[in-house]
Amino acid sequence: MTKLQDIIVKEMKVQPTIDSGETVEILKNFIKEYVKAHTFVKTLVLGISGGQDSTLAGRIAQLAVNDLNATTDHHYEFIAVKLPYGVQRDADEVEDALAFIEPDRTITVNIKPAVDQSVASLNEAGIPLTDFQKGNEKARERMKVQYAIAAHTGGIVIGTDHSAENITGFFTKYGDGAADIAPLFGLNKRQGKQLLKYLGAPEHLYEKIPTADLEDDQPQLPDETALGVTYNAIDDYLEGKAVEAEAAATIERHYLRNAHKRELAYTRFTWPKSKY
Repeated sequence: MTKLQDIIVKEMKVQPTIDSGETVEILKNFIKEYVKAHTFVKTLVLGISGGQDSTLAGRIAQLAVNDLNATTDHHYEFIAVKLPYGVQRDADEVEDALAFIEPDRTITVNIKPAVDQSVASLNEAGIPLTDFQKGNEKARERMKVQYAIAAHTGGIVIGTDHSAENITGFFTKYGDGAADIAPLFGLNKRQGKQLLKYLGAPEHLYEKIPTADLEDDQPQLPDETALGVTYNAIDDYLEGKAVEAEAAATIERHYLRNAHKRELAYTRFTWPKSKY
């Protein structure tokens, strides 16, 4: 293992192996502890895409809420949010994910009018967005909606960021990268799949080809195609295993280039090169 891989592995907190039952309890307990420590919290809010990450985070969140409601005098609620841009191509898988999660409440908000208006307004101001940039508008609009629901219901927003996504920066800054808690961090992609199997999720949900599905010109573009490296290689890297030199170089290039996505906004007092 190279020096940089050692640094990254320690930062991403992925263990080479996990016990499924123990890990589910750890994730549930983290959510429960956070909720109980913040007395304003009444709801947990999460956008459900039909993919592995939101399906897992959603089921864990609902289980945590079930435990809280059974052991405290408060009543909590998990709110699953469907956030299609127009008609979602994999809407059937979203419904399958919701059937597995069994959320207390489901809300649907079509983000297409808001995104299209934002794109049109920017274009009128002389800022024409590329299709890729419009994809980031979709991600940020989805997160804006989740925070609006959380504000209205006295809630927090759950993030789906895990270490195989975090290492590559494969998320939109202040879009799906924004959240109050990120219970899946410390897991890689295959471990998320392992937990969904343990929890009894339908196989087609955790075997689904991962896609951010943000670009109109390249619908359902697989993450691995966009990244130029497989999740198997990323997972092996995070577990401290040797991977092919080309894959390692791609992973490390993503990690270094997207470091800013993992950092909070600097002030003149926290910027390490500050002269003030």
